[in-house]
Amino acid sequence: MALTFLTTGLDDIKWVSHGFFTRQGGASGGIYNSLNCAFSSDDDKEAVRLNRGKVAEALHLEPDNIVTVYQVHSNKVVTVNEPWTRDKSPQADALITDKRGIGLGILTADCAPILFASKNAKVVAAAHAGWKGALTGIAEETVRNFSHYGVAPGDVIAAIGPCIGPQSYEVKDDFKKPFLDQDAENGQFFQAGARAGHLIFDLPGYLVHRLRKIGVGAVIDTKQDTLGNETSFFSYRRTTLRGEKDYGRQMSVIAIR
Repeated sequence: MALTFLTTGLDDIKWVSHGFFTRQGGASGGIYNSLNCAFSSDDDKEAVRLNRGKVAEALHLEPDNIVTVYQVHSNKVVTVNEPWTRDKSPQADALITDKRGIGLGILTADCAPILFASKNAKVVAAAHAGWKGALTGIAEETVRNFSHYGVAPGDVIAAIGPCIGPQSYEVKDDFKKPFLDQDAENGQFFQAGARAGHLIFDLPGYLVHRLRKIGVGAVIDTKQDTLGNETSFFSYRRTTLRGEKDYGRQMSVIAIR
């Protein structure tokens, strides 16, 4: 299959280049078929390098100019002034830059990738939001970092990429408590699950809600469910349910042209 990626209204900003890449169009085989972009997986490292090169080519970037972080489910944001090598990747879950030609990359397989851009200033960011990062404010912290460049929340557009969908994310009953402790309104993002003692959590809906509460100018949800669409996306939950030994990750990238 050909390499494919999703774009959003962020493309209306003339200096922004971005893509939420699917699992299609890569060089990996087996359970990593085919555009696995995670060196942290047990996939062949040369295949991963080729896959990242394909992502870079699709967005007209130099392969070495796509930077990623060692994602740790935190609310830490790092500023990127120049590309770093993979062995120098800091522990963080979001990146922000005002430098042209640097691709900010996020790897996911059910967690939510969020790409951000200012409408009127050349500043972009990317964040990785699993439930822990979402709860502790990685999305809001990324938006706050735009203020370092004089950009107010109302000037920021956020796009939430493919992640585990609002009908697919089954959790245990006690998962809900820290969300309710944070804000009773968060109860709206939980519904009864099919199994006793379980709920369904709406991760993208929760992220949209939190971003809107801090006054972000616009929030786009691609409404793509990674668990439900095996043809297009890797899914950690799917791998767990099947008892497979490992899984691939798709990449989401944003850059200033």
